[in-house]
Amino acid sequence: MDMANAFPSGLISPHKLERLWLLARIEFKLRYYENKLGLFWALLKPVMDLIIYYVVFQVILRQNVPNFASYLFIGLIIWNFFVESTSGTIQILSTKKYLYEYSNMNKMEIYVSTLMSNTIGLFFNFVMFLIFYNFFENKSMGPSLENFWILPIFANLFILSLGLSLILSNIYILAKDINQIWQVAVSFLFFLSPIFYKLSTFLDHLPGFDYGNPMAGIIINARRVMMQHLPPDMSLLEWNFFYAIAILMLGFLLLDKFGSKAAEKL
Repeated sequence: MDMANAFPSGLISPHKLERLWLLARIEFKLRYYENKLGLFWALLKPVMDLIIYYVVFQVILRQNVPNFASYLFIGLIIWNFFVESTSGTIQILSTKKYLYEYSNMNKMEIYVSTLMSNTIGLFFNFVMFLIFYNFFENKSMGPSLENFWILPIFANLFILSLGLSLILSNIYILAKDINQIWQVAVSFLFFLSPIFYKLSTFLDHLPGFDYGNPMAGIIINARRVMMQHLPPDMSLLEWNFFYAIAILMLGFLLLDKFGSKAAEKL
């Protein structure tokens, strides 16, 4: 594939970066424009999810995980970003074809700006997590230098989500039912990720699955660096980046093969 077309030199110019940021902000605002709760809904949804799963897994099933609300919260905001960035972009070549047909934007910019928009929501939710964990959890360990490891972990999540977004949206050109298939796959992965399970229980019942499921590794490492004052598991981090980069390369290949025909076939 011609990598220059996927990531043209202009993509990293200040002008293009400014345009990407502008598109991301506009999309983020439009997402909640017709919602009466507005931006508040972006913050309310993960809190509602948190309450539901907290009651089920801590109150009823008694997971006995220290700081379970924060443990659950960070897992949910990472997972929600992943789902929004993959499920929400399956039809992107159809819904946003006006951008690449009638402007000088290339398709990669459209994908990146969409994920940047989701990143804004993740940022707000992450700030809520920091406030809750550091000021309201009784057994909080407080901030530490290891917290900065969250940046490469998020980069890992972003690359993985972008790669899957490319793959799914280009498969959609040929097979529209990939939308329904991915919804089933996401539900399957949700319950095979340590979002609300105690980590030792997860590893005992699914040995090796922390390496087989990149989302599991990302969630585990995020909790290590944000809640345990530990650096990430480097072996797990390396495998996660390997998965993410391999998936992204496959996404580039599919975009190069099918992306040019998207407007005709959709």
